[in-house]
Amino acid sequence: MAETNSGNCSDCNVEQLESMNRRHFFRTAGLSAAALAFGGAAAKAADTATTAVKKAKPAEALIKELFTGLSDEQKKIVVMPWDHGTKNGQGVATRLRMYNGPISKTIGDVYTPAQQDLVDQILKSISSGDEGYRQLSRDGGFDNAGTLDNCGAYIFGEPTEGKPYVWVFAGHHITVRCDGNSIEGPAFGGPMYYGHSPNGYSPKNIFFYQTKEVLSVYDALSEKQRKAAVITGTPGEHEASVKFREKGQAYPGIVFSELTADQKTLVEKVLRTLLSPYRKEDAEEVMTIVQKMGGMDKLHLAFYRDAKMNDENKWHFWRIEGPGFVWNFRVLPHVHTYVSISSKVS
Repeated sequence: MAETNSGNCSDCNVEQLESMNRRHFFRTAGLSAAALAFGGAAAKAADTATTAVKKAKPAEALIKELFTGLSDEQKKIVVMPWDHGTKNGQGVATRLRMYNGPISKTIGDVYTPAQQDLVDQILKSISSGDEGYRQLSRDGGFDNAGTLDNCGAYIFGEPTEGKPYVWVFAGHHITVRCDGNSIEGPAFGGPMYYGHSPNGYSPKNIFFYQTKEVLSVYDALSEKQRKAAVITGTPGEHEASVKFREKGQAYPGIVFSELTADQKTLVEKVLRTLLSPYRKEDAEEVMTIVQKMGGMDKLHLAFYRDAKMNDENKWHFWRIEGPGFVWNFRVLPHVHTYVSISSKVS
């Protein structure tokens, strides 16, 4: 599972993207002018009505609507075969990779303004609401991509009855998916990637609250437990960091079953917090998979202290891992998080 780099991130060795392109500027300016002409109160009423309509549609319905409205030329660019990227069934399919920018053409290059709005609605629909969307969009700035139309949105397969498909949204420090449960096994439609450029210990990082939650777990461990949980080194990133271990292979860190009752409650709370940006059904699917694969008692917690980092911080990576479950959170020099959860492990 390779990560394709795009966006402004020196640590990722990627190129600078413009914070706002010309097309986005004129479209935004045009919408603002229309709103002023329409009148404040009336515009607000229309906005409320539109929001109600948008919320009534789940992501899956919006994806099908987007697919149906694409021209043949657009489909050639943003719709790809289910097994794209493989050869004779070998290799990692493009749909399952993690990306740090658009896979190919950007949203602004391919989609009409109405279609771009649909893409935005889909992203909102797979989030837990306004706060979840704020985190996925990194306060609406999509990290160093700057705007939605500098990101990418693609469909693999065909979102029709009885056929597998997955919608993939990729931008700077984000790869999220929606497969409408058209395939059995993976949560979130496949591996997920999220991050933010500020230091993970800084309140400026939108995922700082996750760092604080994890610190609360570390602080709750006894010295003996920390000896088992803290590891010198790193768990790696990208493809290696979310590869499921083979049956019988040992997991690093301290196992959940060895925690006290209070510590278990705290870890369960942290896991729910990590899932909080995503819609309820996806969070529930994750917890169902955890139970199916043996329950929380099978999960291990590990804190990695990178010896190459010249600082006094307690840890640089935090990892929850178990059968069919990897949540690999890198806090420094900025947040990179890699997630893979599935009830089917090869």
